[in-house]
Amino acid sequence: MKKTIKLIALGAVAAMFALPVAAKSYVAPGFASQDQCTTENKDAWYASFREVRTTDQPKAYDAAKKYLGCAASSSEAPTDAQKAIIDYLKKWTTAYEEGTRKNKLPLLIYTEKNYPAAYALGKELLAQDPENLKFLIDLGANGYLAAGPKNAALTPDALTYARKAIQLLESGKTVDSWAPLSGKDEALAYLHYTVGKLTLETDPTGALSHLIKAANAETPLKKSAVTYGYIAGAYESGPYAKQSDAYKACCAGKEETPESKLMLANINQVVDRMIDAYARAVALAGSDSSVATLKTAWNESLTSYYKFRHNDSPAGLDQMVAGILSTPLPPEPTPITTLPASTPAATPISNSGASDSAANATPGSTKTPATTGGAKPAGAKPGTPGGPNKQPR
Repeated sequence: MKKTIKLIALGAVAAMFALPVAAKSYVAPGFASQDQCTTENKDAWYASFREVRTTDQPKAYDAAKKYLGCAASSSEAPTDAQKAIIDYLKKWTTAYEEGTRKNKLPLLIYTEKNYPAAYALGKELLAQDPENLKFLIDLGANGYLAAGPKNAALTPDALTYARKAIQLLESGKTVDSWAPLSGKDEALAYLHYTVGKLTLETDPTGALSHLIKAANAETPLKKSAVTYGYIAGAYESGPYAKQSDAYKACCAGKEETPESKLMLANINQVVDRMIDAYARAVALAGSDSSVATLKTAWNESLTSYYKFRHNDSPAGLDQMVAGILSTPLPPEPTPITTLPASTPAATPISNSGASDSAANATPGSTKTPATTGGAKPAGAKPGTPGGPNKQPR
C-alpha cells in the first residue's frame, strides 16, 4: 500500500492592515542647511505635524523628521520651548517607527507571503515583547506554510510560536483583533495544525492529538481531505506501528494467549480509526483533480484495512464512505485493559501488507501486524484548504 502523505500549501491571502509608508530614519539631503532651517520653515513643519498627526501619520512623520533634522544640525542651543518640541517629536517618531514595524509583520505574512522576512522581523519584535499573543498567532498559525520544503530552517521557530500561542490562549489570554481569523477557535485550529503537521514525521503519536483538534474546529481544515490523510498517517506511523512492533516481539508465530488477544484488540481499535480517517479523506477528495493521486493512495489503504476488519471482504465499504461525513470524527481510542468474556479471534494484517481472512485464522498461525513506517511528508502541493491567510469573513 502506498503510504505517502504530502505537504499542503494555502492559496487565498488577504492584507490585514494598511501599512503606513515605511519609516525612514535619515535626514533628507539639505534639511540641515541653514537656508532651509529657518524659523518660518520649522514653525510650518511643526504646524503641519500637529494638523495631520492623527489623520495622516506618514505626512506627520515626514514633517517631524524635517524639524528634527534642523534641530540636530543647529549650532545654537534650543530654547526651553524648542526643547519641549524636540523631545515630543523624538518620542512620537520613535513610537511611529515601532508601530510601522509591528504593522509590517502581518503584511509580510498575509499579503506578501514572505515568510523568511516575517520570521526575521517576528523574532526581533518578540525579543522586545515575548508574550505578544498577536505576533505569536500570526507567526504560529501560518507556521505550517512558513516552514515548507524551501524554508525548513524555520520549523523550530514555527513550532515554538505555535506552542506558545496555544499555551497563552488556553490560559485565557486574548487579543483585541483576531483578523483575518474569525476568533479564538479558528486561531487554535490552525495553531494545532501547525504543530501536528510539522511534527508528523518525527513524533506521529504526539502530532495526532493536534491534528484531531484541528479537524474538529469549524474551519476549512475540517473540510480538507488532506487533514484526514494526515490523521490516518499519524495513526499508522504512531500507535499502529508501535503496537504492531510490540505484538511481533511478544506473540508472532505463537499460540494465542489472553495477552496476545488483548494486544490485538487494541491494534484493531487503531485500525478502525485509520479506516475512519482514510474514508473521510476519500470522501472529501471527491473528484478534485489536485488530490487525485493522493486519493488513489488513500483508497488503496482504506480498502486493505477495511477488508482486514471485515473478513477479507469489501462489502459495505462504499456505503461507509458515502455516509462517513455525517458522523463525528472519533477521538483517539482509550486503551483496552481487559477483554470481554467472549472475544472473537482477531486477525492482523500480515507483514506483506495483504489481508488474512479471519475465517481462516487459527491459534498459532496468526501473522504479525504490518509496520509500514507510516506516511512521511513529501514536498508535493496538492489542493489546499483555506487557511489563516484567507479573506477575512
